[in-house]
Amino acid sequence: MKKYILSIDQGTTGTTALLVEKDTLEVVDKFNKEFPQIYPKPGWVEHDLNDIWLSVAESIKAVLDKNNIDKNSIHSIGITNQRETTCAYTHDGVPLANAIVWQDRRTADYCNNKKANYSQLQNKTGLPLDPYFSGTKMKWLIDNDSNVQDALNKNDLRLSTIDTFLLYKMTGNTSFATEPSNASRTLLMDLDTCEWSDELLSFFELQKSYLPEIKDSFSNFGETLGLDFLPDGIPIRCILGDQQAALFGQAGYKKGELKCTYGTGAFILLNTGEDKVYSSKGLLTTVAYRHKNKTYYALEGSSYIAGAAVQWLRDNLKMIDTAPEVEKLCSKIKDRETELEHLVFMPFFTGIGSPYWNPNAKAAILGITRDTKNEHIAAACLEGMALSINDSIKALIADSPKEVNSIKVDGGACLNNYLMQLQADFSEATIVRPKVIETTAYGVALGALIGANDIEIEELDKLWRSDQTFESKPSNYTKNKLDKWDNYIKKLFC
Repeated sequence: MKKYILSIDQGTTGTTALLVEKDTLEVVDKFNKEFPQIYPKPGWVEHDLNDIWLSVAESIKAVLDKNNIDKNSIHSIGITNQRETTCAYTHDGVPLANAIVWQDRRTADYCNNKKANYSQLQNKTGLPLDPYFSGTKMKWLIDNDSNVQDALNKNDLRLSTIDTFLLYKMTGNTSFATEPSNASRTLLMDLDTCEWSDELLSFFELQKSYLPEIKDSFSNFGETLGLDFLPDGIPIRCILGDQQAALFGQAGYKKGELKCTYGTGAFILLNTGEDKVYSSKGLLTTVAYRHKNKTYYALEGSSYIAGAAVQWLRDNLKMIDTAPEVEKLCSKIKDRETELEHLVFMPFFTGIGSPYWNPNAKAAILGITRDTKNEHIAAACLEGMALSINDSIKALIADSPKEVNSIKVDGGACLNNYLMQLQADFSEATIVRPKVIETTAYGVALGALIGANDIEIEELDKLWRSDQTFESKPSNYTKNKLDKWDNYIKKLFC
C-alpha cells in the first residue's frame, strides 16, 4: 500500500489540505476550503475558530475522497499556519472568542503607550512592539473579553496561536504544544533559550500556565484521536509557521537562503543559520526552525497586504471575477510609461509592516485622472505590491551578511508573470519560481518525514526544482516610480 504525508496549511482566508506520496515525494493533490473574514470595526480582523476547524475537516475529507485515498495509508501529518493569529479556548477545546487575526490593529494604542518601556526587551524577542504580534492580542483578550476572563478565573483557559489550537483538536485535547517558529512571533519567547520568558510575561501581564509547551519543530507532537475524518493514531511530526514552512519548502534550511512568499500578505525570509542577526533597517529577527536542540534564525520583512489587494479589486471594486484575471486585465495597457506614470497604489489596508512599522497607515490610490481605467488601477495595484515588498528587500539586502542576487518566490500570486517581472525590475534582482509553488504545505510534508527520521535535512537540496526565472530589466520608468514611491512614503507615513 502506498503511504502519504498529509499537510494542513491553515491560512488567513482558507485551509489547504495537501497530499504528498511518501516514497516519491510528489504532490498528489490539494483541496482548499475558504472561510469568512470578520471585520467588527475598522482595523479589526477576526476569524471564527469553529469556521477554521470546519475548513480543516472539510479540506482533508475532500482531498482524500477525491483521490480515493485509504485513510489508513496516511503515514504522518505536518501542520503549518497563519502565525500571529491568536486563539482563546477552554481545556475542552471550546472557543471562548473569535480569533484575533495577525492583520488586526486594535492594540495600536497599547503598543504606542508601551514602546518606550519595551525598547530594552526588543533584543530578547527580535520584534518591535506592534499589534501584529500575539502577545498584545492575548493581553487584549484577557482585559476585554468576559468569556476569557471567566475561563481564566476558573483555571480553564488556553491561549495560543492557530498551530496549537489545531494540534489540540486533532489529538482529542491531549497535546498542547507549539514550536519556536510560531512561539517567536508572540513577543513572549526568549530567542536564546526558545522558552517562554518570565520577564516578557511579566511585561504583558500574562502567565505561563495557559500557554503551550514549546518543542522542536520536527518532533512527535502527538497522534490523531477521536476525529470523524481521520483514524486514530496518525502521528503529527512537524509544525512550522507558514513563512518558515515556505522557506523550508524552498530548500532554504541553510544560511544565506532567501525566499519571498506571496499570499494574503508577502513575507521575505533570509536564513541566517545559527547566527542571530539584528537588523538596522527595521526587519524582524525570528526563528527559522529548531532541529535536534539547535536553533536556526532568520531575518524577515513583512508586507501585510499582497494577494489581499487583488482580492479587494475582485470583491470590493468588482473589476475581476477571479484573482488570476488581474494579469489579463493589466495586459490591456499599451504604453505603461504614459498611462501609469503618475498613478501610485499604496496597499496599506492594515497599516505598514517592515521596514516602517506604522500601524495607523491607510491605503491610498494617488494620481487618478478622468481617463483612469480599471486596467490602470489593476496594474498600479500590482506595482504597489511589488514596491511595498521591495522596501523589505532593500532593507534585507542592506542587513544581509551575504550578497543577495536572486530571490526564490512562492505562493499563489507568484504565478502572475506580470507581477514577477515587476518585482525583478523594481528590486533589481533575479526572481526564481519553483515547480512546486505550494511550498508552505510542501515544506511541512518534508518536515514530517524529518520528524519521523525518514529523511535527513540535507536531502532537501535534491528535491527542489526551478520552473521559471525573471531577470531584472530596470528602466527610467522603474527608477522614476521608485522615486515617486519613496517620496510618498516619507511624506505620508514616516
